[in-house]
Amino acid sequence: PCWRVEDFVVAQECTRCSSFQAKTIAECSPTGFIEKITCATSKRDEFKSCRSAVMEAHVFWRFVGTMMCVATIFAVLVVCRQRVLDRKALEKVRKQIESI
Repeated sequence: PCWRVEDFVVAQECTRCSSFQAKTIAECSPTGFIEKITCATSKRDEFKSCRSAVMEAHVFWRFVGTMMCVATIFAVLVVCRQRVLDRKALEKVRKQIESI
């Protein structure tokens, strides 16, 4: 591709590939998004795979939400486990006091 060896100008911003483009343009397959570029010296128009900022933001916030849910679940498990251990310790102390 000319954009690897030449300077280029983005002719069309990063957009989602249509179903027809996904079947006909190989650059659509890695990310599902392409941008049209024009190489400076050879003046050729080509397509380049790209990443959409909106898609990246969506994936990021999904990851953050998942991690918050997992953290909440484990925090609840820690609190429950601590209560069980506290009860066992109090029971042990009570039995030791009763045996005196």
